Amino acid sequence: MRFFRVSAADGSLLAQFYIDLYAREGKRGGAWMDDARGRKLLAGGKVQTPVAYLTCNFSAPVGDKPALFTHDEVITLFHEFGHGLHHMLTQVGELGVSGINGVEWDAVELPSQFMENFCWEFEVLSGMTQHVDSGEPLPRALFERMLAAKNFQNGMMTLRQIVFSSFDMHLHTDFDPHGAKSVLDLSREINDRVHVVPQYPLSRWPNTFSHIFAGGYAAGYYCYKWAEVLSADVYAAFEEAAQLSGTVLDSETGARYQREILSVGGSRPAMDSFVAFRGRAPQIDALLRHGGMAA
Repeated sequence: MRFFRVSAADGSLLAQFYIDLYAREGKRGGAWMDDARGRKLLAGGKVQTPVAYLTCNFSAPVGDKPALFTHDEVITLFHEFGHGLHHMLTQVGELGVSGINGVEWDAVELPSQFMENFCWEFEVLSGMTQHVDSGEPLPRALFERMLAAKNFQNGMMTLRQIVFSSFDMHLHTDFDPHGAKSVLDLSREINDRVHVVPQYPLSRWPNTFSHIFAGGYAAGYYCYKWAEVLSADVYAAFEEAAQLSGTVLDSETGARYQREILSVGGSRPAMDSFVAFRGRAPQIDALLRHGGMAA
């Protein structure tokens, strides 16, 4: 485990975080971000700065060989660090709405999914990767193949998510558990209306839809895809800035993103924060383009 200090440009302390990257015996699996403490205004004008911890389960270095991360692991690291930035860069002094606290369920994944976009940016990847033996950077041709693999059948995956989300929403709003239509009938009806592949007669996928029955996402499964819409549209602002600055790592856009989205936490509705950053309501265009479904 390592401990880091996050400083402002003038050297003042903004936040701190622990990072625990590697798998070990007895450690809980998966990857997550959580807070050790939140930002809070104290008596006398002092500030309790936030502290986060970022936990992953990557393969550790062996002997004199460095740790080798898969691209999926890099995406995971960026995702969890997006949550960390949301928590650490807040400027709100009330714990209940500071950082990640108080942010609506369907927007709390915006900063994390936003960060994943950089893992599909050749400018970023080529600057942080190299061949373990030769030291050569990531070849452009290999990157293009990775991108094509990511977008393969993305339309099918999108339809699958829409079926899941619609089923969940109807199940918790207008479904009559005492009516003639069964839960399985509902799933088939929605699949037939939305998807291009019929639901197999023996399929009982609602019986194992653990996200909405044991995972806390009841009536909220749609937030996965909705957060993708928000994060893709936010990232599009950086792509637009790159047309002028020449880089998606545009500092002016980054400062505006920090000011309007990361720093406000749950102190105002997430949609207000989005509009303050983007200047308009969310649009789906960037999500379709990032998924290879639009030019």
